[in-house]
Parts: sequence; structure tokens; C-alpha cells
Amino acid sequence: MTLATAVAMAMFLGVVLYALFAGADFGSGFYDLTAGFDERGSELRTLIDTSIGPVWEANHVWLIYVLVMWWTGFPSTFAAATTTLFIPLGLALTGIVLRGATFAFRKYSETFAQARLFGVIFASSSVITPFFLGATAGAIASGRVPAEGYGDRIASWMNPTSLVGGCLAVVTCIFLAGVFLTADADRAGDAGLAERLRTRTLAVGIVTGIVVFAGLYPVSHDAPTLSHGLRTAAAPLLVLAAVSGVATLVLLYRRRFSLARIPAVAAVGSVVTGWGVGQYPWLLVDEVTIEEGAGADATLLGLLIVVALAAVVVLPALVYLLRLTQQWTRT
Repeated sequence: MTLATAVAMAMFLGVVLYALFAGADFGSGFYDLTAGFDERGSELRTLIDTSIGPVWEANHVWLIYVLVMWWTGFPSTFAAATTTLFIPLGLALTGIVLRGATFAFRKYSETFAQARLFGVIFASSSVITPFFLGATAGAIASGRVPAEGYGDRIASWMNPTSLVGGCLAVVTCIFLAGVFLTADADRAGDAGLAERLRTRTLAVGIVTGIVVFAGLYPVSHDAPTLSHGLRTAAAPLLVLAAVSGVATLVLLYRRRFSLARIPAVAAVGSVVTGWGVGQYPWLLVDEVTIEEGAGADATLLGLLIVVALAAVVVLPALVYLLRLTQQWTRT
């Protein structure tokens, strides 16, 4: 394995972790947006605030990690992507900022109208942000980012593969959030809320499965390189995603809420990893490979050392934080 490949794998690991941890937080916005404004809606929003409050900012460390690794380790492709895809990237960044600000403002609103406005912005941003991030991934995977940068500012991300990527990002976030929120409600002893979330998550899970596998059809026509990778090297991961998704639905149906989180994470992680494996060895599909886009060896080696240090310093703190957040409902 070359240095460039090792750095690319470390970078993509950050993509997977961001999709899982931040994805569950983003998906909670859908349930917040559709909770209603009666007493039952208030119960759900309280659960969402309590569940994601301690970790929603911490999860963005993975996005920062990916961007720094990309910019430092593969600078020419980073420049090409940002000069071509500045519109969806800018909209995603706007969504992240609005989501964070309004999540905080809602807690300190002076009137119900203010809280309602901030809540709608928070929830809407939570849904919109993963769409634009997914559309960005679709643009890269479909070969619409030229190596020299400054590609078509609209067509690069308004195309079938980008739309599939955006929709896929949204539904997987909603599915993952539903599984985790259902488990949190059950652990809190709120059987009624857990049951309502269970029903909605089962429906979302079915829709997610349809989007994941139905999306392969437009991708096969619009992004042949990615499609070939999905049918070959990434095929076992897609099978794992299907099996894990079905297992999650079965466990939810049987009300094994805590256990359902494991195959849910495996399902979403397999989908994201399969996308990356299908794209390998391209950084910018059909334009620049990992080896071609890599920076100096000294820089790549330095990045791997930093990753190793972060694994020792940062990961234990994040694991401890997540462990603490799982204790708030214990009796």
C-alpha cells in the first residue's frame, strides 16, 4: 500500500464516521420538522434536544478532519472540487451554520413564535444540509469535476447521480436518526413515544431501501465508472447493506430497539463505504486518481502521524462523551 492510498483510506474513514455520527443528528431534524405543535410534538422535541444536545457540535470534527486531510494531502483535487462545486458546498455550509445557530436560539427564545421560527429553520437546515453534501459527492463520483477545476457551476451537481446522492444522504440520515431516537425513547421509559417513532422509522426504512437500490438504475446510465465499481468490488458491501437493513427492520418490528442500532449503523456504513469502494482508485472520477492527485511524500507521512496521534488523543475523549450521553435516561 502506498502512502497516498493510506492517506486516502484515512480520509475516507472520516467520511464514513461523519455520515454515521453527524448523519444521525441531521436526520433528527426531519422528526423535529414533522413533530407537530401539540403536546406529543413537544415530547419528541424534548427527546431530540436531549439526545443530540451534548454531541451535535462534536460530530463536526469529522467534517473538519476530512477537509483538512483532503486540502493538505490532495491539494489539486481539493481546489478543483471547491472551484467547481462552490454552490452546493456553500449551501451545505450555510445549512450547518443556520442549524447550529437556531438550535441554540430556540432554547432561549422569549416567545413561542420565536421558538417556532427557530425550530423550523433548525429542522429544515438539518434536512437540506445532507442533501447538498450528497449532491457534491455525486458530482465527484459521476466525473463532472474537471482536473483543472472551474467546471460547470450548475450541471456539475444538478444531474441524476448528484440527485441520487443527495436523496440517499437525506433518507439514510433520517433512517439512522429514527433508530437511535426510538432506542432513546424506549430507554427513557416513554413507551408511547417509542411506539410512534417505531412506526415512522419502519416506514422510513422501507423508503430508504427503495432509494438505495432504485438509485442504482440512474447511476448506471449517468456514472458508468462508479456503476461498474458498485457491481464488482463494492457488490459485497451492497449485499451487507441490504441484509443489515432488513435485520434493522425486523428488530424494530420486534421492539428490540437498542439492538437495532447495530445493524442500522452497519447498513448505512456499508452504503457509504460501498460508494467509496466503487469509486476507487479515483479521487475525481475519470479525471484524477489517488496517486496522481497526492501531495509530497513528506506531507502524506506527516498526515499519517497526525492521524495516529489523533487516534490516541481525540478518539478516547469522543468515546467517553458518547458514553456519557447514553446515561441520561438511566433510572
